[in-house]
Amino acid sequence: MDLSLILLLIGGLIVVSTALGLIIKAAEGRVKKEDGLTRVDPATLGGGVQFGKIGTLLQFSSEFCTKCPGTRKYLEQVAKDHPGVSHVDVDLTNRQDLAQQFNILQTPTTFILDDSGAIAARIGGSPRPEAVTAGLEIAIKREHDSYVI
Repeated sequence: MDLSLILLLIGGLIVVSTALGLIIKAAEGRVKKEDGLTRVDPATLGGGVQFGKIGTLLQFSSEFCTKCPGTRKYLEQVAKDHPGVSHVDVDLTNRQDLAQQFNILQTPTTFILDDSGAIAARIGGSPRPEAVTAGLEIAIKREHDSYVI
């Protein structure tokens, strides 16, 4: 093979992988508004889980997640700053059933639930502060259809 062709292929791979990485990075931590059709039952998450009166920050973590402790600390603080909002952290390491049920492909993943437990918003990756604020506004204002299945 010609050296210039090899260098061109390597350069092309670098450009494509860099572009994909930037696209993934840009999407991480942003809020995605959900339709509110899926309701989370606290009993499926484990014993003693209680949701907040006006909203819940439901974090899915895993043992080997490096971003999860920082996310946990941040979401706990947000819950303290908003009366009626609680933070729940669920470890998916031994709960693959939940990962499949809610289509969780990365940790941390945060669901923002309204007062009925319906998923108002979803954040994949470490949540950006503006994404959490927007998600809470969606949940509290119920700007989604609150249909429980």
